[in-house]
Amino acid sequence: MKKYFAAVLASVLLLTGCSTSGVSKTTQASFVEGDGIATYLKPAQRVAAPVIQGATLTSSAKTVLSYNKVTVLNVWASWCAPCRAEAPLLSDFAEKYASQGVQFAGILTRDNPSAASAFIKRFGITYPIFTDDSVLASFRNSLVPNAIPTTLIIDSHGYVAARVSGEVTVALLTDLITKVLKDGPHA
Repeated sequence: MKKYFAAVLASVLLLTGCSTSGVSKTTQASFVEGDGIATYLKPAQRVAAPVIQGATLTSSAKTVLSYNKVTVLNVWASWCAPCRAEAPLLSDFAEKYASQGVQFAGILTRDNPSAASAFIKRFGITYPIFTDDSVLASFRNSLVPNAIPTTLIIDSHGYVAARVSGEVTVALLTDLITKVLKDGPHA
């Protein structure tokens, strides 16, 4: 029992250590706020991204996210301050990089659809937002979405190439998208 308690305590300390502000309380839910740390994997180090499918905020029809393009996948919630801060950037980049073969999508987590719908309207987000966040557990063999927000970049072969835990910046997102676009085939 002591070993179990020690392991749980170590896990909690490790998770809160990843945050710039520790574990925050928002809408009765605890979350770990990311610190903006980026992780980039070379093609030979990558593992396949899970299939993302289901209803979106704008459609109850089953939608499947295709990985035939570089994909920027943002995990967010409307109550998250860093998510609000990065939303205009993500919306602008989705428009800017569409002509370069980059698609954007989002996964709503720990939020309600009406608040999220108001959020996407306010920030002019036009890319699909998936509402079933259970897929996040499927990333466990790769770069796990470990904070709110988390942004993953999936290469055009469907492999997880990069992660930003926390709010993205113009320079950081530009650098990661450029690297992934230039990468050769998955080894």
